[in-house]
Amino acid sequence: MQRTKNQSNQGWIVTIAGTSALLALGVLYAWSVFKANIPAEWGWADSQKTLPYSVACVVFSIMTMVGARLMLRVGPRIVVSLGGVLAGSGVIISSFSTTPLIFTLAFGVLLGTGIAFVYATASPAALRWFPASKTGLISGIVVAGFGMGSAWVAPLARYLIAQIGLQTTMLYLGIGMLIVVVGFAQLLKFPPEGFVAEGSSTHKQRTHSEVVDFTGAETARTWQFYAIWIAFAFGSGAGLMVIGSLASIVTDQIGLAAFSAIAVSTLAIGNGSGRVLYGLLSDKISRKGVLMIAFLFQAVLISSLYFLGSDSILATPGVLMVFVALIGANYGANLAVFPALTKDFYGPKNFAVNYGIVYTAWGLGGFMVSQLASVIKDSYGSYAYAYLLSAGMLLLAALIMVALRSPQLGTDPVTVIDASPAVTGD
Repeated sequence: MQRTKNQSNQGWIVTIAGTSALLALGVLYAWSVFKANIPAEWGWADSQKTLPYSVACVVFSIMTMVGARLMLRVGPRIVVSLGGVLAGSGVIISSFSTTPLIFTLAFGVLLGTGIAFVYATASPAALRWFPASKTGLISGIVVAGFGMGSAWVAPLARYLIAQIGLQTTMLYLGIGMLIVVVGFAQLLKFPPEGFVAEGSSTHKQRTHSEVVDFTGAETARTWQFYAIWIAFAFGSGAGLMVIGSLASIVTDQIGLAAFSAIAVSTLAIGNGSGRVLYGLLSDKISRKGVLMIAFLFQAVLISSLYFLGSDSILATPGVLMVFVALIGANYGANLAVFPALTKDFYGPKNFAVNYGIVYTAWGLGGFMVSQLASVIKDSYGSYAYAYLLSAGMLLLAALIMVALRSPQLGTDPVTVIDASPAVTGD
């Protein structure tokens, strides 16, 4: 099929729209700001304050599979629109409650489902417009929107909370989120039938075998799936533990609660930048090598927080902001590179469904480590032991990367060329 200039530009329109929709959903990564401002008179323990965030992560990861399957049936525009309505409604309903149960159901379940629908759709829709050689870059750009969302939500939320209170702030954010996401959803669509992305090869560059497209069931029967799942759970769980409790961590480390919103924004910038940079780097070298670097670097950073207590001469706002930005960048590598690794290992045809299965590791890992960190905080008064636990998980994830081999026999997963036919629809 002959490409037109308009069709070539459409890929970037879809990419920007998907990135923008995810950017509007930054309320999840800004949870630590809301958590820190839950009034004492509500009587919530630290573990209860973490529960809406932890449940949102689990629901988000599980419902990603549902969103991916729904996208194949009705197209990206409808799925993202529905996601915007669910996410906005979850935050709006939360604004009328003071109980952990309602917050968990509304913020955790509704918001988590809404984000899942947008997240499961934005990246696959954009990737269909580009060749496989740009998988890491495009995936990194789209998911960077979600990673950087809290960069604007955190300072805005902190300002509004001081002016109009927590509940009214959540009401306004929920309404704005709903309108913006549904608006950008109208720009999302798949390429027309027969579309071939500029730079794509019409044949598969394989020396030993053809690319095998695994179904979801076939993917789950490979040992590589379980290795990827565990590494993803450990790598993302460590980062989500810091993200979900960042405001408290800042207070513990430097004793200055006023820096919490700045820290959340700093982490968000690092998170978004890391997704793009690590994604681009993974297009140039081994996906496994990039992830191993990120895991080891993250283990050093998080374990260093154990020694960087409030009594340390290095416990200054400047040093902590550097640590926070780097932790965000290494966490972001998970969200950019694991999608590309999944596509390389299991083929492009069923990528959305296969990554939906893999992505459950993100939510369950985040729930497990975040809740365990909160229990440690309630029991010992600090997150010190949680830092060491997270560092140990990251080292195990790095070892898994060393042992991991592609199920595409006789091939190098970095050289996969996407020659699959486009799926039409909008």
